[in-house]
Amino acid sequence: MDARGGGRRAGQRRRRRAARWLAPSLPPFLRTSGSHLSKSSHFTSDKSKGQRDQVMLFGKISQQLCGLTKPPRSCDYRNFWGWLNAVFNKVDYERIKDVGPDRAASEWLLRCGATVRYHGQERWQKDYNHLPTGPLDKYKIQAIDATESCIMRIGFDYLEGLQHVEKIRLCKCHYIEDDCLERLGKLENLQKSILEMEIISCGNITDKGIIALYHLRNLKYLLLSDLPGIREKENLIQTFKTALPSLELKLDLK
Repeated sequence: MDARGGGRRAGQRRRRRAARWLAPSLPPFLRTSGSHLSKSSHFTSDKSKGQRDQVMLFGKISQQLCGLTKPPRSCDYRNFWGWLNAVFNKVDYERIKDVGPDRAASEWLLRCGATVRYHGQERWQKDYNHLPTGPLDKYKIQAIDATESCIMRIGFDYLEGLQHVEKIRLCKCHYIEDDCLERLGKLENLQKSILEMEIISCGNITDKGIIALYHLRNLKYLLLSDLPGIREKENLIQTFKTALPSLELKLDLK
């Protein structure tokens, strides 16, 4: 067998193996082939830089994976996905300046597997590669559904400039912890705009994080379900009854 030919075939096998390890947990926009990405309407003039940088980043990650000769141990595997998700959550402040807070936050949320809905629209935006283009002030995020997404605290600066978010759903978010809710409760724009929140099956949330939501002074509806970290249910009820007397608090806790 020719040594060079054998080496090429071995490299191909490593690339296929790396793709199988990587694909299941990738955000939707990175599961798309490079040829499709290059033709996407996203890659146009003033909106291209951020996406090109993200694809280049994915290319570097793929190159590193191709050098692996065997699957990582389970502990290493978990550490790797934690690192990769942190990469997806890293805040690009230049991108926020270039395209505005709503567009940049939309890209972050969809990159992490969440969906968004804009004011005046019924359709949820689920495909990173087909986010609508147009004037920067045209599309304002009204609702966020972060079900089974990988959003984490380091990405929450993307929420700071949002002024029209009325509803947030956090369901089965493994990286959401108390400090995420504390950060959310301190954002002045969200204190004014959020009307509804649902927090479901987020195992790292405790009473400390939930209580921080009393800062959302216009909150009208709060659903808390399947949160084993909550230990003092009666204290929560009393806190919200005092701080937000008009709040409808719905609890489905053991």
